Amino acid sequence: MKVKIGSSKLVKPFYEGHPPSTTDYTPLSVFDKTTYDQHVAVIYAYNPPTPPNATIELGLRKALTAYREWAGKLGRDGNGEPIILLNDEGVRFVEASVDRPLNETVHFRPSVSLLNLHPSLEGVVELVQVQVTRFSCGSMVVGFTAHHLVADGHGTSSFLVAWGQACRGLDVNPLPFRDRTIFSPRNPPKFEFEHRGVEYITKNLKKIYPLIDNSVEDIVAHKVHYSKEFLSKLKSKASAMNRTNKPFSTFESLVAHLWRAITKARGLNGLETTQVRISVDGRYRLNPRVPNEYFGNLVLWAFARAKVNDLLSEPLPYAAKLLHEAVMKVNDNYFKSFIDFANHKVKKEDLVPNAVADTKESILWPNLEVDSWLRFPFYDLDFGCGGPYIFMPSFSPTEGMIFLLPSFTGDGSIDVFVPLFQENLTTFKQICYSLD
Repeated sequence: MKVKIGSSKLVKPFYEGHPPSTTDYTPLSVFDKTTYDQHVAVIYAYNPPTPPNATIELGLRKALTAYREWAGKLGRDGNGEPIILLNDEGVRFVEASVDRPLNETVHFRPSVSLLNLHPSLEGVVELVQVQVTRFSCGSMVVGFTAHHLVADGHGTSSFLVAWGQACRGLDVNPLPFRDRTIFSPRNPPKFEFEHRGVEYITKNLKKIYPLIDNSVEDIVAHKVHYSKEFLSKLKSKASAMNRTNKPFSTFESLVAHLWRAITKARGLNGLETTQVRISVDGRYRLNPRVPNEYFGNLVLWAFARAKVNDLLSEPLPYAAKLLHEAVMKVNDNYFKSFIDFANHKVKKEDLVPNAVADTKESILWPNLEVDSWLRFPFYDLDFGCGGPYIFMPSFSPTEGMIFLLPSFTGDGSIDVFVPLFQENLTTFKQICYSLD
């Protein structure tokens, strides 16, 4: 695919009245500081007719007035603490074209070609980048990249919805809740849970990588589509032995199934321990509730662990129960314990976020990480031509990093992106739909 770049420029917020000060800043919260220090890229595709680039650009500028952080820069305050400079320097806006029809050019499967549809993620200064690529058939692809330190999936998807509202001439509604100073530690602090080795590790600690023959070049990403009917059967099977008489969620049932299938496909040693890392949104856990409109990061992680022999010899409900219990443990008490620990222990013990080390990993073997976008309104990005007919993450070949998305069909089915080593993919394909 030959993509021709027409222009690349910085787009600044559009203020109708007197612009705010560009010397203000927003301190990163304890949740911002512990997340991934990298850009995340997604791809949208729209059928014609689509609005002109000028409409999309103006809408972006208007949305940035409500979400100023995206138009700023990462920096440090006088004490060396990380901040977002609200300097309104802008976001990167790239206009591009392809002299061929979209359906003959792009196959929306995980592949290196997707990297041509958004700006590079390497050496990025801007906190948001946008690339609008036009095709000869009139279709449009929007590539969007955003820095994870600024916001989690919840906050980022809210901004995308606001961008669409502004393009359609609507006011941004609801407005984001932007106060990141609300997470105060308790007095006295209570360290009720262990956070060393979980959210934080000792500085300069070398992570132990598994001894495997494969390399990053051997990783391939596979897309699996699970129908609503299959998911219903899976949920029934996963919940069959649940003594609480409350079924496990579709998410827990599907992740349990994937955990077992991938573990089997990898051919792991039976005595080895495998774990699944799942993000847990604090907006639904903290008491008192944090506003749903909170813009920033508010995620911690749950870890479910099992011996390979147990995971594969026990039935599906065993894995579902492990996942459910792990997620339930990350409750209000856990979040508050983390806030206390982050404020009182991290500097004193010279600890660093575990996610900083994880960012550099391309192989998670024998573990998994699950990023669920099932609840986020990503499909609601409407520039005035209706919603996208394709939404997906860009190509990111991290072995064991799984993405769950609602299918664009809107019928309750789920698409799963599974990066595995090539030699494990054949087995996974054979068993990924098995209910045995």
